Amino acid sequence: MSDLFAMLPSILMIVAPILITAVGGMICEKSGVVNIALEGLMAVGAFTAATLHYFLEPATVLSVWLAILAGGLAGLAISLIHAFASISLNANQVISGTGINLLATGGTAFMAQIVFKMERTMPFRLGMMPGFGGIYPTAWIALGVVLVAWFVLYKRPFGMRLRACGEHPQAAASAGIDVRGIRYVAVMISGFLAGVAGGCLVLTQTIQYTIYTINGAGFIALAAVSFGRWLPKGIAGSSLLFGTAVSLSIYMVNIPALRVLPSEFFSVMPYIITLVTLVLFSGRDYAPRASGQPYERS
Repeated sequence: MSDLFAMLPSILMIVAPILITAVGGMICEKSGVVNIALEGLMAVGAFTAATLHYFLEPATVLSVWLAILAGGLAGLAISLIHAFASISLNANQVISGTGINLLATGGTAFMAQIVFKMERTMPFRLGMMPGFGGIYPTAWIALGVVLVAWFVLYKRPFGMRLRACGEHPQAAASAGIDVRGIRYVAVMISGFLAGVAGGCLVLTQTIQYTIYTINGAGFIALAAVSFGRWLPKGIAGSSLLFGTAVSLSIYMVNIPALRVLPSEFFSVMPYIITLVTLVLFSGRDYAPRASGQPYERS
């Protein structure tokens, strides 16, 4: 038990980007748009944050926060591609998201080649420093994101309109709600949060960006949305579960009795746990009724 408490800062460090991204994915799906591009948007945010922090680090102590903000804005900008394809063109949302994931992987490597003459960013000297108790500020950012999302979705008129667009878009439109406009905003929020999460990840868990930095965190966040039943508190719990699985996979390598197992076992364990959990506990479909369905003006 004491070992688990000792691991808490590491667990929260890993959970935070997953949770931030998952909240963005939930907001997007609540509006009726499926965003499986979370992995790619995180990659774009991570590359942008790592690059900006590398160049600003010698100049200002605010470089970490400016880098995270820039990562969010980069994710927002790329998410507009998904919004335009899915909302304006009524393209298949899964194909659009897959395309962005592929674009992000190749695009960030290409940009790194242009800027740094190699397929990764130059390592920065220091990333984000942990605060009290060894807990990174990203944990508090993630908590704030969850609370704000809950308040806006369930206590504000905008949240009611957004949820209506994901449940009954035609009825929402007949009530005077701009369904496409709301969905655009939701996708942009999702992109911004995924970009912020990518920046948080690269500035706490690594010293540079490579195409392996995100390493499936966006897909785990997508699974957390489903397992959390599209509810803020459920997503917080599922993100904590999956993030703990990732952290345990890293910690278990140091257990002498388990060193006989191949290293690949520990690499795939978080994803196996994610899949098994989804299979065992999947049941009633709690997704918004119009999630993934293009909206046609009548």
